[in-house]
Amino acid sequence: MQFKHVTLDFDGPVAVLKLDHQEVMNAVSMDMLGGLGEALDEIDDKRDEVRCVVLTGAGRAFCTGANLQGRNNQKPGKSNAGQSLEIGFHPFLRRLRRLHCPIVSAVNGPAAGAGMSFALMGDMILCARSSYFLQAFRRIGLVPDCGSTWLLPRMIGKARSVELSLMGERLPAEKALEWGLVNRVYDDAVLMEEAMKLAHDLANGPTIALSLIRKLYWDSPENSFEEQLNLEFESQRIAGAAEDFKEGVTAFLEKRPAKFKGK
Repeated sequence: MQFKHVTLDFDGPVAVLKLDHQEVMNAVSMDMLGGLGEALDEIDDKRDEVRCVVLTGAGRAFCTGANLQGRNNQKPGKSNAGQSLEIGFHPFLRRLRRLHCPIVSAVNGPAAGAGMSFALMGDMILCARSSYFLQAFRRIGLVPDCGSTWLLPRMIGKARSVELSLMGERLPAEKALEWGLVNRVYDDAVLMEEAMKLAHDLANGPTIALSLIRKLYWDSPENSFEEQLNLEFESQRIAGAAEDFKEGVTAFLEKRPAKFKGK
């Protein structure tokens, strides 16, 4: 399915959401954000069928950040650089956070600025060996946005986060793996094959439980210990009432692989 600068394909229970504006290395425009919203609508409509989403980029880039074309003629003091965040970027990021199923980011090239934040929204982040991350904002006189100042310190600590943002230097995939920012690095030629293999593994899992696991870890940094215990209790109650829990226990006792249905 084709939307504005976005492609959406389905491979069984896996949805492949691809940023697709190769002329600008998948830089994000308001048109693309509209296309992403429509693609997420389609995924929501098929939520009973879609049990994992792969987020990646078309061509040789994942996403090089916001599309700056036409912004060089803005007068100092007249630009409202934050307006597009609240209108376009933030709704998309919030929807990714609340998604009903796991997200696998397949970072196939540069992931810069907002593109870096998009990649880090994945529950599992897989990278091509040639890919890299870049906090590009300081290069154009802006501050990090799209949630990067929330995500990065929680993933790699304050010192490394500040260094990336102040210096604006590339972080190669191998170094990102060493720092614990990403999960796995593959040779470029096999990245999508490995991403789809992982996505199908997740899609064949207990989807209700996986969705609750996502929520637990997203909410954890904002909760006290007692609040997190309560959230675990509520989440376990929901997971324990699902058909998949019964199937998981039965399969364990019968010493066979579980056949989860996401119910």
